[in-house]
Amino acid sequence: MIDTSTDRARERLAAALGSRRWVDEVAGRGPYDSVAALVEAGDAAARRLTDEDLDEAVAHHPRIGERASGDGTAVRLSADEQAGLGRAEEGLDAAIARGNAVYEERFGRVFLIRAAGRSRQEILDELQRRLKQDPADETAEAKDQLRQIAALRLGALFEEDA
Repeated sequence: MIDTSTDRARERLAAALGSRRWVDEVAGRGPYDSVAALVEAGDAAARRLTDEDLDEAVAHHPRIGERASGDGTAVRLSADEQAGLGRAEEGLDAAIARGNAVYEERFGRVFLIRAAGRSRQEILDELQRRLKQDPADETAEAKDQLRQIAALRLGALFEEDA
């Protein structure tokens, strides 16, 4: 049984997806019989993210290719996810940094992508593709990326409770 009513559980939920409304919704539907049930509920709630939820959640994410500042569970998770990109590659990292700047200018927020399971080149390719999208399509894609990140994080954060 996964009890989502505790302060510790709410902190872990916030680390999975940093939107207060999302945390309240997922926590309020608990307890959950399994991690899979929690992930399913989190996924369903993430499919209803508002633009405000997206902005709030993205504020907790570092730029891709940059280290998260501070401490806490969300910072550790971001560092772990980006560490999976492999060793730094000067040319790719510079291109990602330039793309991040263009993205932020165009869309007004940090480029968000599920880094887990992707290489630096794949990240750059996705960044370049997404820069060509219209704002509404890109907002929808950013919400979907956030949903994917949350699902992975929920599984990792609550597996010990199962």
